[in-house]
Amino acid sequence: MHIIPSFDIMDGRLVRLRQGDFDQKTEYPAEPLELARELEAAGIRRLHLVDLDGAREGRPINLSVLEQIAARTRLEIDYGGGLRSIPALRQVWDAGAAMFSVGSVAVMAPDEFGAWVERFGADRFLVGADVRNRMVAVHGWVEQTDFGLFDFLTRLENLGIHQVSVTDIARDGELAGPAVDLYRDILAHYPNIQLVASGGVSSVSDLEELQAMGCAGAIVGKAFFEGKIPIQYFKVFSKT
Repeated sequence: MHIIPSFDIMDGRLVRLRQGDFDQKTEYPAEPLELARELEAAGIRRLHLVDLDGAREGRPINLSVLEQIAARTRLEIDYGGGLRSIPALRQVWDAGAAMFSVGSVAVMAPDEFGAWVERFGADRFLVGADVRNRMVAVHGWVEQTDFGLFDFLTRLENLGIHQVSVTDIARDGELAGPAVDLYRDILAHYPNIQLVASGGVSSVSDLEELQAMGCAGAIVGKAFFEGKIPIQYFKVFSKT
């Protein structure tokens, strides 16, 4: 299982939002490039890079951060935030992203998303499903849809999408533990999906439990930045 650190970027700096709220922002002093290099040295192979300015503006903004990390590490970077058109995807690709991280467009504009998949290939997408009570939410969790998570996963599977990250909104940024019951149900119903757990991871034991149940990856944000999961552990975990 991959441990996938999450870098949320605003104005070129590392931040964390609580429950996706821009008014509840915590800034971290580390430089994104230097921390990425440190993580790579610890055995990390993937990075989840979220352009918060891009998400708000509707176009990629923090491409310079992506370019620097892609040029000076060998990390496989998935990039999300502001990806609303094929030209935006091309910008991100040219800047060094290995994958596109998308969410709302896959829910709300399935035909358009299908065209993206046809253009770039299903393996280039990490599709994020943000859920509240097993129903999908979009547009930064503000808008609740009547689209069930399993219906969405079936649609993705039919498109050939393999990598899906699922975030239980109530747990994100709360260090309350991952949504293990939800993830077990997903893996039981969709054995071909490479499930990436997101939200609530708070300890090494959480990661071990996710690995044991068969998750392909776990996105780690607040738990890493606040020292709940020491970077030294990543080197040990990357060898398992």
